[in-house]
Amino acid sequence: MTDLTAVKAAARDAAFARRQTAYHTGDRAAGAARLLEALAPYRGRPLSGYMPMRTEIDPLPAMAAHATTAPVGVPITIRRGLPLIFHSWTPETEMKDGPFGARVPVTAAGMTPEVLIVPLVAFDRAGNRLGYGGGFYDRTLEQLRAQRPTIAIGFAWAAQEAEALPLEPTDQRLDMIVTEAETLTFA
Repeated sequence: MTDLTAVKAAARDAAFARRQTAYHTGDRAAGAARLLEALAPYRGRPLSGYMPMRTEIDPLPAMAAHATTAPVGVPITIRRGLPLIFHSWTPETEMKDGPFGARVPVTAAGMTPEVLIVPLVAFDRAGNRLGYGGGFYDRTLEQLRAQRPTIAIGFAWAAQEAEALPLEPTDQRLDMIVTEAETLTFA
């Protein structure tokens, strides 16, 4: 294990503990309202959200609202080392268990998002995120941003904020971070 790997593991452990507490005490309605407000300028643009797992903050209300104006998808993990792909989703989509514990649509209808709601383990005030360690979103954002402007909105509990994060050159910055307490934007 490298020093950076150990530092990231320790940062994840601390953030998971904070997220666990926030999950039980956080204001879910405020988080959903802030995310919906942050997405307002992107109405009509294809969006990817995510199916919340364990103690992640829930983007489904905002995704459902956005689905009335534009295509919405969810990420699909093909295998380690590859970018994510996206399958279409609506609130009525039949779902099944997928890789890594995420729910995925039963019917595979591909889509390409221009705006992504990105789950995370920790974030800082510079727009950086610490993910689960697979690099899926970093590879995906790099690929999408090479094709056209792509907006990445981190969605998290405020308690997931870290003063500093261990970073690598391949880490992709977020354009915005939305929590139940505030919205941070980055130029």
